[in-house]
Amino acid sequence: MLSVRELTKTYGAGSSQVEAVGGISFDVDPGEFLCVVGPSGAGKTTLLRCLIGLLAPSSGQVLLDGVPIDGPPDAMALVFQDYGRSLMPWYSVGENVELPLRNKVSSSTERRDRVTSALAEVGLDGFIDNYIWQLSGGMQQRVAIARALAYQPDILLMDEPFGSVDAQTRSELEDLMLQVHADLGVTTVFVTHDIDESVYLGDRVLVLTKRPSVIADIVEIDLPRPRDQISTKSDHRFTELRAQVMRLIRDDPGLTTPVQEADVPVQRPAPGRRTERSKA
Repeated sequence: MLSVRELTKTYGAGSSQVEAVGGISFDVDPGEFLCVVGPSGAGKTTLLRCLIGLLAPSSGQVLLDGVPIDGPPDAMALVFQDYGRSLMPWYSVGENVELPLRNKVSSSTERRDRVTSALAEVGLDGFIDNYIWQLSGGMQQRVAIARALAYQPDILLMDEPFGSVDAQTRSELEDLMLQVHADLGVTTVFVTHDIDESVYLGDRVLVLTKRPSVIADIVEIDLPRPRDQISTKSDHRFTELRAQVMRLIRDDPGLTTPVQEADVPVQRPAPGRRTERSKA
């Protein structure tokens, strides 16, 4: 569905030139939840902005269903980390969610239906007439997610969307994304600094190296779905996968995993599109 081919991105010129992305190739399958992690400054946000066409690659290309991306396509939506800057405080919750639909959907009834449905999906159906400044940080980020869902994208891109909230709210939003993915099956590329989060959410975890970033490895997450904060994160297999991703980020082949794979029963999810509902 989404293909990246030998993508590089360089900023500046001459002695001040910085190569952020050093040649990356990977594919994203329909319905997949792909997480992207790497060291600080590894170019994760740069990669994401190249995927959606906000930045032009220095070389290589990004293909959506085989067609090169040269600008933000209608089939994609992006959720930023800094929801405070992406939401309009003088608009109500409903107006914020409706905003990107104004040039896409001519029918006011259809726009209203999409807004209502998206807010219900993120648990904010009773807040459509509230203003943004009346909501907590976690609720504001839910509005940002609802706005992306109302757009009904084929691919949802998320740039560290939970990095600005507290730990408890973060757990709640992680479970929200599991539920959204189970309900809608939308293809998702999710950038995060949090290793636990990447293993908890993803079907695969793409691990980037230090700048100029290349792919260290792509880790298959064979944890069963549905997942929940307690049973999934206390599973020995979760601990093993977390250590594997951490070892790749630290580039430390000597870092041992806390358990041996032979001691851990592995239950692999059924192939194909994920449609199970989360317990959360």
